[in-house]
Amino acid sequence: QVQLVESGGGLVQPGGSLKLTCEVRGSIYDFSSAGWYRQAPGKQRELVALSTWASTTKYAPSVEGRFTILVDDVENTVDLQMDNLKPEDTAVYYCHGARGGVESWGKGTLVTVSS
Repeated sequence: QVQLVESGGGLVQPGGSLKLTCEVRGSIYDFSSAGWYRQAPGKQRELVALSTWASTTKYAPSVEGRFTILVDDVENTVDLQMDNLKPEDTAVYYCHGARGGVESWGKGTLVTVSS
């Protein structure tokens, strides 16, 4: 089974930037789509950004224009570049891959946006 390992989380001030990296231990083409979700304390997990191999990209309205998803099929990584971070972006961020109804999840990385 393909394993997903996130890194890059941490503490950042409002207005700052972070880049999250998801290492795909296997082939990224084991998936037909990959993306990032997040879960804030007391809230449900929500989609942040998604990329499909049909070249479709989708972002949550709350991050549109601030976050960018980058898929590297040579390095087998799925990155999430996050700019102009806000306190409401504080959450555990999870990498996700899917193909034909089969899903894989990483264990998550914590992002805290606070002054």
